[in-house]
Amino acid sequence: MSILMTKAEAADHVRTARVRKGLTWTAIADELGTPVVWTTAALLGQHPVPGEVAQRAGAFLDLDEAVVEALQLQPYRTADPALRSDPTIYRLHEALAVYGPALKELIHEEFGDGIMSAINFKVDITRRPDPGGARVVITLDGKFLDYAW
Repeated sequence: MSILMTKAEAADHVRTARVRKGLTWTAIADELGTPVVWTTAALLGQHPVPGEVAQRAGAFLDLDEAVVEALQLQPYRTADPALRSDPTIYRLHEALAVYGPALKELIHEEFGDGIMSAINFKVDITRRPDPGGARVVITLDGKFLDYAW
């Protein structure tokens, strides 16, 4: 019996297949009928992919059964310190470092004592034209969970 492929190894296979087939993440999500940000995160190892969706992804991307199996595993959701030096990820950390305390205050002011869930959560990214250059619009949509005593 062989050992299970890791989710990171599976992600490498997915990336390779996507690039070699000339596919966008949007095209893959459309084929699977799943949201593009969730699909990208899941195929990069951050979510367990339901069996039927993993099978369809495997067929669409011509992935080995070991990759399809690994996509379905429960991930360890940890931050990779090496990724923080990537300029895009660094800027997202910077934005939260600058605006996080203000957003926390405003969430508490509007909703009361609680948090925005990242489990019951939706995220979307869109492009917005602007005379000064295209704008990136990231929408974080999390359920409010109040602290219950």
